[in-house]
Amino acid sequence: MPIEVIFAISEAEEKAKTAKAEAMALSKKLVAEAEESGKLAVENAKKKAEDEIRDLWRKAGDKAKEEALELARNTENRKATMSVKAGSRTDKAVNLVIERIVNS
Repeated sequence: MPIEVIFAISEAEEKAKTAKAEAMALSKKLVAEAEESGKLAVENAKKKAEDEIRDLWRKAGDKAKEEALELARNTENRKATMSVKAGSRTDKAVNLVIERIVNS
């Protein structure tokens, strides 16, 4: 085998070894970048979920306050209605008692 062939084979082997090393380095770099990108995506998703939960809690609190105020208004209205009815019935009862006393 001529020496040029041996040198060509050695050079090809060296190039292949270099290419393999470069490919391994690139592979490690890409894996590291993918892992970092994945971590950032998880952190962003977590932050977004936390923001959404905070917003839902706020909306739920606002709705609960609104419903409580509405219930309080309805209760006050019923209370006023019952008070008016009780007042008119009290007058009728007083008149009935007076009438019975006078008629007895």
